[in-house]
Amino acid sequence: MEQEPQNIIKFKFKSNPSCRCHCCGFCCNCSCQPPFLPEQPNCHYLVYVTDAGQAETPDNRVSVIDTATNTIVATIPVGSAPLEVTITPNGEFGYVPALFSNNVTVFNTATNMVVATIPVGVNPLGVAVSPNGSLAYVSNHGENTVSVIDTASNTVIATIPVGLQPQGIAFTPNGAFAYVADENSNAVSVINTATNVVVSTIPVGIRPRSIVFTPNGQFAYVTNENSNTVSVISVATNTVIDTIAVGTGPVGTAITPDGTLIYIVNKGSDNVSVISTATNLVIATIPVGTSPDQVTILPDGKFAYVTNQTNNTVSVINIATNTVVDTILGFNGPTGIKTGRICYSA
Repeated sequence: MEQEPQNIIKFKFKSNPSCRCHCCGFCCNCSCQPPFLPEQPNCHYLVYVTDAGQAETPDNRVSVIDTATNTIVATIPVGSAPLEVTITPNGEFGYVPALFSNNVTVFNTATNMVVATIPVGVNPLGVAVSPNGSLAYVSNHGENTVSVIDTASNTVIATIPVGLQPQGIAFTPNGAFAYVADENSNAVSVINTATNVVVSTIPVGIRPRSIVFTPNGQFAYVTNENSNTVSVISVATNTVIDTIAVGTGPVGTAITPDGTLIYIVNKGSDNVSVISTATNLVIATIPVGTSPDQVTILPDGKFAYVTNQTNNTVSVINIATNTVVDTILGFNGPTGIKTGRICYSA
């Protein structure tokens, strides 16, 4: 039987609920008046995990988790030492920098096949795609630059000097700016995406690693690995307005879709701190596996997935209870993690 294409949302239609009759939306005569309302599709999500491997057992791949079963359903070969991954907003492509290959692998999520390999700078590490999907920014940890990729052509169109050893990158929700965590400058570079020029440098804690924005674009949260803190930046002023103590060695971060909770991965204390954005206080601490690295939250806000680098697992956290409800095996040095999706008609 031919399989349905992935990452395509199909809708059925029903009549306005104030009506008694039901139509399939423009395919039958009915006295009900538009608008016809699309039924919500039944969705489950795919999660993409980079497996860089261990020193004695290198493994350069992306593993694909089907969250309906919490099992690995596919693997994708990429470059050497993949540490992060991102998925385009439309869910069609993944971008994976390879630290030792000095390139970025692009794969098609419908086929899990590599469609492009893009040379970038030295030791590419972090990656983010703009909200409109037109640009991918890659931090080149070994040469203190950011490569700008045109996703239509999968070519580098600009190279931007930033601070020392750039790592995590995040775009503001409106796409106007990209924030880059400069690990050894203890600062965040702010890039104007219209000009590809750094317009501000914000001092933060020691060894900033990753950045996440609130959905309203007002605040950015930055993990500071060697300060054991999270810096809260006001986007309006590009200044730090709060500093939150978390666990040991905070690295990865993700925010719930409603913007109320931020999950901080503490690599040194093998747990996850949960921050309320209403108070900027830690409201829960969740034990996970050993040497956890990154976290992703599903678009429905129900579960968080955390990579555990040294015990080769992914922990699944129920966000309603802040407890680990599953542990997925079969990885090799997992670090980066991001969510895509697959939907079926209801």
